[in-house]
Amino acid sequence: MTALHATEPASVHLAARARVPSSTVDEVEDALYGSRTLVKQTAMRQTLFAVTRELLPAVLGGPAARVAGTLRPRIARDLERSGVTGDGPGWLAAACEEVHGLLAGAELTAPEVRAALPATDVTIDRSPGTRWGATVPVLPQVLWLLSAEGRVVRAGNAAHWRLSKPRWTTSAAWLGEVPEPLDARAAHAEVVRHWLHTFGPGTEEDLRWWLGGTLGTVRGALADLGAVPVALDGTDALGWLLPDDLDPVAPADPWAALLPTLDPTVMGWRGRAFYLGGHGPALVDTAGNAGTTAWWDGRVVGCWVQDEDGVVRLGIRERVPAAARRALAEEAERLAAWVDHVRVTTIYVSPGMREAAG
Repeated sequence: MTALHATEPASVHLAARARVPSSTVDEVEDALYGSRTLVKQTAMRQTLFAVTRELLPAVLGGPAARVAGTLRPRIARDLERSGVTGDGPGWLAAACEEVHGLLAGAELTAPEVRAALPATDVTIDRSPGTRWGATVPVLPQVLWLLSAEGRVVRAGNAAHWRLSKPRWTTSAAWLGEVPEPLDARAAHAEVVRHWLHTFGPGTEEDLRWWLGGTLGTVRGALADLGAVPVALDGTDALGWLLPDDLDPVAPADPWAALLPTLDPTVMGWRGRAFYLGGHGPALVDTAGNAGTTAWWDGRVVGCWVQDEDGVVRLGIRERVPAAARRALAEEAERLAAWVDHVRVTTIYVSPGMREAAG
C-alpha cells in the first residue's frame, strides 16, 4: 500500500485489518512498536504515515525533507512574530538540540518534554489572520520538525491503540541507526515508483496532490522511472503506469470492504470520481479528507459508523444488490468483533457519517 495514513492511530490498525483480515490488534502494535517493521513518519503533505523500514530512506530524502524545509523557516518566523525572540532561526536551532539531547536516552511524551525543558515551553501564534490561526505551544512544532528531519521518531503510544499519545525518542535509539536519506531526486523517484505500483494508473495531478510536491518533481520522477502514459476511461487526462505493469488485469469477483477514515486507498488519488461517483460531498470534506467508506465491487456505496455499544452500522447511499447488502452486513459484524466492540472515534466525521449515526 506504499504507506498507511497514521494521523489517527486507529486508521493504521483498521487499514491493515481490511487487507489482512487474519491480523490482530496486537500484531499491528508489534509491527509499530515491537519488531518496528513499520515507522510512523511525517511525510507527504505534512501528514503522518506508517511506512516500512525499507521505504524510510526515500521518504526522508524526498517528501519529509520537503516538509522540514517548509517547517523550519515557518516556525522561526512565528517565534519572531510572537515576540518570543528576535532570532527565530537561532532560538529554534538551540531548542532542537536541547530536545534531541533530552530524548537521546529517554522515551517521553510531549508534555513530559515540555516539563523537562521549561525554557522552551513557550507559545507562538501560528498562521495569524487565517481560519487556521491559533496560539499553540512551540514544543510540539519542534518535535514535528525533528521528526520530518528524521532525527526523532514516535517510539510508542502511552494510550489505547485507538488514541494518540505518542512517546518520543531519537531515531538512533529506536531504530538502532539513523537512516541515511536518499538524495532528493532518487528519493522522489522511489516514492513515486511505489505509488505507481499501488495506485497506477494515475494522473500527474493525482501524484502531485498525494506527494505534496511540485509538478516538476512529479514529471522528473516519471521520466526517471520511464513511466508509460496510458488513456483513462471517462477522461481526456493521461494516466501513468510503470513500464513493467502494462498487462491487463483480470476482473475480480465482487467484494465488500469497510475502510477507516483517511484510508490509503480512498486517499490515493486526487481525482476520485471513478470510485466515489456522486458521493464525494457526503463522504469527503473540502480539504480532501475522507471519512469511513463502505465498498462494493470496487466502488464506494456509503459509509459506516458505530453506536454506543460499538456495533457497526452501515450508511448505504445507493441501491445495491441484495448480495452486496448481505456481504457488507457480514463485514460489519466481523469489524465489530475485531475491535472487540470498542468504539473508535474520529475527528473526520463526514456528513454521510452524521446522517448514518442519526
